[in-house]
Amino acid sequence: MTIALRHLYSGKVRDMYDAGDDRLLLVTSDRLSAFDVVMAETVPDKGRVLTAMSSFWFHHLGVESHLISTDLADFPEGAQDPDLAGRSMLVHKAEMLTIECVVRGYITGSAWKEYTESGTMHGTPMPTGLLKSSKLPEPVFTPATKAADGEHDINISYAEAEELIGTDLAAQARTISLDLYNRGAALAAERGIIIADTKFELGLVDGELVVADEVLTADSSRYWPADQWEPGSTPPSFDKQPVRDFLETLDWDKTPPPPTLPASVLADTRERYVAGYERITGRDFSDWPGVGLAG
Repeated sequence: MTIALRHLYSGKVRDMYDAGDDRLLLVTSDRLSAFDVVMAETVPDKGRVLTAMSSFWFHHLGVESHLISTDLADFPEGAQDPDLAGRSMLVHKAEMLTIECVVRGYITGSAWKEYTESGTMHGTPMPTGLLKSSKLPEPVFTPATKAADGEHDINISYAEAEELIGTDLAAQARTISLDLYNRGAALAAERGIIIADTKFELGLVDGELVVADEVLTADSSRYWPADQWEPGSTPPSFDKQPVRDFLETLDWDKTPPPPTLPASVLADTRERYVAGYERITGRDFSDWPGVGLAG
């Protein structure tokens, strides 16, 4: 892949380039992380699945966002490599909020762990008798601090979020996040999928708070098949669960270097991502630009 733009940053999955005129090119790689460690192997087309899913949600929800285009023809000179097709977004540069905007509709993950220890979720007392994966009485905005690469986000209270970004911005972020989650979850439910929780990134573009990065993808959300959900257990998910399941069978301390992943696990993971995209969107992933190219 050849990109003749100034490289700004690389995260666990995404690479960022300066596209000029206060624009960025975000390239979603096929890299895979598990337990905050980047694996040596990649999942074919994973970056395209994530980009395709974000593109679908940006347009379906009609959300104010940083997105300009996912079309290679709209990219600047120096970013016309065919392997960028389908895995890249040209976006407005945004002043990002310093919190993660998490919405939970079901209690699982770190929220479940906290509940079992103290009966609270992000410091707020919760009803007694909840089971793992229980549906919450209503979706809850549960912010977190942004962690450095290789570290975990830290759950915080809404009051702490107000202290970090201000009362007005916190209220806007909560309203936007809950609205997007509720509308996304409603469509997913029609397709037989539960969105258990999700994480949004918000930022300011020309003074307006907009959605940035990815939206309701399998990397930022927990997608569960509705017919396999039962309180008290964790349903399978449309993401990298095959990788996590495999790693849990090993005597590995979850620090670099990562162990080798079998080809079958990588294939199963790709299938999960693609299946989630196709069920949500009703589209054939093979029609998305660039599918099948190396990268």
